[in-house]
Amino acid sequence: MAGPKTAMVLAAGLGTRMRPLTDGIPKALVPVAGRPLLDRVLDKLAEAGVERAVVNVHHFAEQVETHLKGRTDLEVLISDERDGLLDSGGGIQHARALLGDDPIFVANIDSLWLEGETRALEALKRAWDPARMDLLLLLVARGHGIGFEGPQGFLMDGEGRLTHSTSPDVVTPFANVGFGILKPQILDGQGQAAFSIVPIWHRLQAQGRLHGAVMDAFWMHVGDPAARDAAEARLRARPG
Repeated sequence: MAGPKTAMVLAAGLGTRMRPLTDGIPKALVPVAGRPLLDRVLDKLAEAGVERAVVNVHHFAEQVETHLKGRTDLEVLISDERDGLLDSGGGIQHARALLGDDPIFVANIDSLWLEGETRALEALKRAWDPARMDLLLLLVARGHGIGFEGPQGFLMDGEGRLTHSTSPDVVTPFANVGFGILKPQILDGQGQAAFSIVPIWHRLQAQGRLHGAVMDAFWMHVGDPAARDAAEARLRARPG
């Protein structure tokens, strides 16, 4: 199915939880089963029809830029954050001129999965309805992945509308895996300072414009060396 042709890949983080693996390389280039995280994410996006990826850089920025010169399957543009990290919302807003006005994929580089019956990004594309939503998050069900241990996550109604919960008393059924489709305009007017996208979630939630699509894939959050090792073992056992 048709979907966004442009993606924002959030690759500028310091990767402090990944130490010592990130003592000499950026988190984006940490290998998992022989392939860097960043390439695994770009592979998924290219398979989903993305033609242009905007990648933000900060930590070991030159390494990321040099590595990306080897990608020929899609156009790669760099959003430079060497002067200071801008967080999730600020990073997208900083790249606004490169992203254009059409809906885009947004992707974190520490989220991998083993595909189920329906490819996860195809399910996301099928669920996207710009008439009803401004942001569509890819979700995983509790117990169907590695890295969803705490209570924080999402509730979803019968129409796919989401409620974000941080309450320790509510066990949420779904977690955000770090991928989604959004209209870049939802960040307009925020300025150029660093800011999180989470308050944008809450604004859209109140408007009924925050929706979710649940993957049937097995999700792996690669946030630290132990998680990298666990993901690597699963990928080697069943590539995908």
